[in-house]
Amino acid sequence: MPDVDEIKEAKKFHIDTPQKTDGFFLKGSNSLDWGMKNRLARIFNPDSGRTVMLAIDHGYFQGPTTGLERVDINILPLVPHADTLMLTRGILRTIVPPSTSRSIVLRVSGGTSILKELSNEEIAVDIEESIRLNVCAMAVQVFIGGEYERQSIINMTRMVDLGTRYGIPTLAVTAVGKDMARDAQYFRLATRICAELGAHYVKSYYIEDGFETVTASCPVPIVMAGGKKIPELDALTMAYNAVQKGAAGVDMGRNIFQSDAPVAMIQAVRAVVHDNETPQKAFDLYNTLKNQG
Repeated sequence: MPDVDEIKEAKKFHIDTPQKTDGFFLKGSNSLDWGMKNRLARIFNPDSGRTVMLAIDHGYFQGPTTGLERVDINILPLVPHADTLMLTRGILRTIVPPSTSRSIVLRVSGGTSILKELSNEEIAVDIEESIRLNVCAMAVQVFIGGEYERQSIINMTRMVDLGTRYGIPTLAVTAVGKDMARDAQYFRLATRICAELGAHYVKSYYIEDGFETVTASCPVPIVMAGGKKIPELDALTMAYNAVQKGAAGVDMGRNIFQSDAPVAMIQAVRAVVHDNETPQKAFDLYNTLKNQG
């Protein structure tokens, strides 16, 4: 029969223990809906509050980048060591096994190649695709100061609106033109604009002078872009400095998949990001794992 009130004397309502209402662990995200937070918690590790994103979306504008000629051979062995993959729907559908437990950040802007003006992008993927593919965030390039700055900003705000409707966060990816100064003033401007207009987190480059002012003035998490390939110790040092100065993780590509030992490198990056390991100790880990391989 139904468990009607007062029939069981053993009922325990714990009236002496108020229900806890915990705040969400991620900067600037406490007011988001449950689905949005759940997706962000699959991108960012709730224990460390940080993420190691593996960026392999380079082909959408520059073709088979070195190290990405065969994603099935070069990248799939790295997947277990990443928190999330940032890629295009073409690579996701054709190569990444649907059984993967890693979260997906889907590149949704595009429209030009390296042969043309890169800032001339539009939204290239429908929101229904993001829903169908069960992604945890959508990445849109934003070209502050670029020729098509306004268009790229509107692209981002459109995805913020659509993503909010369906509970999918938007990642704003700041792009720096060749003639722009890569300094704190520029990155404070670019990241703040993206956050003010609704981006749920922002990808930006690391700079030695003033990076902590960039992260402090941005009200949502910033993940550090890896940029061009540099020596492994330098890349680990850059990642370490970024997270120590307020970044909520890294989104690295070439500094991982173009390394001499990519599997070892991504594990070393994880040690820096999630365990606050020093660059030298992480580099020692890299060499140990490299020699074991």
